[in-house]
Amino acid sequence: MNISSDNRYNIPVTVIRSNRKTLAICIKEDLSVTVRAPRRASKTEIERILKEKDQWIQKHISLMKGKNSRLDEIKENLLTDAELKELKAKANRIIPERAAAFSKIIGVDYGRISIRSQKTIWGSCSSKGNLNFNCLLMLAPPEVIDYVVVHELCHRKEMNHSKAFWHEVEKVIPNYKIYLRWLKDEGGLIMRRLN
Repeated sequence: MNISSDNRYNIPVTVIRSNRKTLAICIKEDLSVTVRAPRRASKTEIERILKEKDQWIQKHISLMKGKNSRLDEIKENLLTDAELKELKAKANRIIPERAAAFSKIIGVDYGRISIRSQKTIWGSCSSKGNLNFNCLLMLAPPEVIDYVVVHELCHRKEMNHSKAFWHEVEKVIPNYKIYLRWLKDEGGLIMRRLN
């Protein structure tokens, strides 16, 4: 069901109804607005909420435009095979050193360390204790690299993302949420530089 938004920017709005209890507004990469609404919500009620949230919508459309602009730049700066090889070599120098240092602080051991180029994950820890890291971490700030290393090493104590796991991470990196947020905000843009 489409709804014509009569706000000053004439933004196309798509409404998707389902068995949900609350209304949610989502801004997509194509700058369209999707409203997920309960089945019982009237068109008038949806339009009222859209008007109330107009500033929020405009702010997020502006943010998405900025992100899209950065994505266009990234498409022009895809990593070459030579650059990837260089990133892997750098990661093979830096990450094992950081893992060795942090494993002593955390009090865990680990198996082998692998460095790969991946489009979806920054690191992983197998049940056998082998660690895998993304070479694209070399394009992140050093504190973010340390956070990912600590994150994977803490899985040697907790193989999940429970409160106990995050407590282990926080013991070593008290402000880890800053780096987690950085990865969510900036990490996808880095990963898109892979062919």
